[in-house]
Amino acid sequence: MTSPPLNLDLARPAVDTIRLLAADMVEKANSGHPGTPMEAAPIAYLLFARHMRYNPKNPDWAGRDRFILSCGHASALLYSMLHLTGYELSLEDLKNFRQLGSPTAGHPEFGHAPGIETTTGPLGQGISVGVGMAMGQRFLAKKVSSELFDSTIYGLCSDGDLMEGVASEAASLAGTLRLGNLVYLYLDNKITIEGDTQLAFTEEVATRYLSYGWQVQHVEGENLKDLDQAIARAKHSPRPSLIIARSHIGFGAPTKQDTAGAHGAPLGSEELAGAKTFFGRKPEESFVIPSEVKKHMEEAVARGAEQEAAWQTSFETELKNNEALQVWQRAAAGELPEGWDELPVFAAGEKLATRQASGKALNALAQKLPFLLGGSADLGPSNNTTLQGEDSFTACTVGRNIHFGVREHAMGSILNGLAHTPGLIPFGGTFAIFADYMRPPMRLAAMMGLRTIYVLTHDSIGLGEDGPTHQPIEQLANLRAVPNLTVIRPGDANETVEAWKAAIANTKGPTALILSRQGWETFDRDKLAPAAELHRGGYVLSAEQGELKAIIIATGSELPLAMQAQAELQAEGIGVRVVSLPSWELFEQHGQDYIDQVLPPACACRVAVEAGSTFGWERYVGRDGKVVGMTGFGASGPAGELFKHFDITAEKVAEAVREQL
Repeated sequence: MTSPPLNLDLARPAVDTIRLLAADMVEKANSGHPGTPMEAAPIAYLLFARHMRYNPKNPDWAGRDRFILSCGHASALLYSMLHLTGYELSLEDLKNFRQLGSPTAGHPEFGHAPGIETTTGPLGQGISVGVGMAMGQRFLAKKVSSELFDSTIYGLCSDGDLMEGVASEAASLAGTLRLGNLVYLYLDNKITIEGDTQLAFTEEVATRYLSYGWQVQHVEGENLKDLDQAIARAKHSPRPSLIIARSHIGFGAPTKQDTAGAHGAPLGSEELAGAKTFFGRKPEESFVIPSEVKKHMEEAVARGAEQEAAWQTSFETELKNNEALQVWQRAAAGELPEGWDELPVFAAGEKLATRQASGKALNALAQKLPFLLGGSADLGPSNNTTLQGEDSFTACTVGRNIHFGVREHAMGSILNGLAHTPGLIPFGGTFAIFADYMRPPMRLAAMMGLRTIYVLTHDSIGLGEDGPTHQPIEQLANLRAVPNLTVIRPGDANETVEAWKAAIANTKGPTALILSRQGWETFDRDKLAPAAELHRGGYVLSAEQGELKAIIIATGSELPLAMQAQAELQAEGIGVRVVSLPSWELFEQHGQDYIDQVLPPACACRVAVEAGSTFGWERYVGRDGKVVGMTGFGASGPAGELFKHFDITAEKVAEAVREQL
């Protein structure tokens, strides 16, 4: 359905209303960024009133286009648009901008209000998430229905977005993949918080994006007709599009337009009154929506309802004969197919690294979960993240193997975009040390409650010869500190299989699987507790003989050391319990009664062993317990020699128990 010809007599009052609503919000809150909403109002109007396909009465409609405000500091712009276009965001909500408990937070927060497609604020993240959304839509178009999933992803971005390295990483991949369903509009206002962009940003943005393989257009930010035509052209481009709009921050403000003064603080009552006069409004009135503007925006929204109705008709017709669409419908509803968790079981004594066990489990899952997709940051053979027999995701083919390139930061953000796509379960792999490169999107995934899965291999000094630059020491502690991120470091092959089951079942947030490079023997579960106990986070792997005198707690490749120490101590008549504690987060979820069963408070002699930072283990061993681990960086050498050099051995663990006793 096409929009009617652009009517400037209707458009201009609507644009000015958007500007002044945003400025009023910032002024009332005495906090915020008025300048960007005032310059971006023409773009927001054209997208919401003319080009985007959406229905505020059903904001999660799968056939909608998406709008991402990558420059999240301009949140007042988005809130103004959501109110004017009929989303559940009242005028009172706008008046409570940036107030505690209000859905109109300082930066757009996913889930706080309908119409907010993703959390933005850290610059560059929105642009990069949009690449993942565009990939997700292309995947559904190819695998499910090209007619139903032909949405466009729109993003509004600023100088700050384009300066951040993550945006460059993501844009480069988008160009390589020729994501023609991606349209970004860049506010080229020449101003940052510190002043003129010439201070730090003099590159030719257009040339850079052309080199990525994007379509690039230049327009004046106040020329509605040219902007309208540029957006229309971008929608039909086979390549991702960047529309560079030469705009004026704080447009209409008498003295602050085109200055840093319009960026990060309210205009002030006098300046705002001058802006209202400039736009022909009464200076003393605030939060005014003229009746003709309200009616005009309602007409635009009505088109969205008609578009959704037509889409739903097509959906119901196609659903009858399209098996892939039926499968997707169940996946989008959160259903997992029967038998999805019937995965390989490894024989006792079989020696393999947990990264290898992960690869086998992942490929078994892929056979049962057709919307499980992902890859790694150019480390597929090392991370064991390649899906066997599946095509790659390229410009010409749409398979389930994604090649992110050496772009961990972008990979994390793209995974978030894929996770925002209904039905998809995305995963991404790299070495655990390089999780540092993608921590910002991992944190955002946890904040938004997205089901993203991180396969982080080479998890300790056990990776050996690559040395301290590649050996993660503090990374486990860092990851465990992130709220709502479930971290799992399995202790053998079968725990790894259970870890994958836990990750797939976790629909409330991301999961990080921490996996080894080196291998060891799989435990005999006929003699020890079953691997399925991993879902409790921590459990008694091997019970004490006789009276409980000490507890050894371990994760990952250090679990065999704990078992060896137990055998040595029990030969001396000391009753020692070995606890496998692969996930602190899952363990804590089971409550204090269960924790006390596994770690009885009366037993104060406790030793934890993990080939990473000792930081944080005090919560389980107590102030008098001991932790066998790393207090500095690693070294280059064979893994076995490194464990001896840093005193992470069964003998050291046993000695730590004896010292306490």
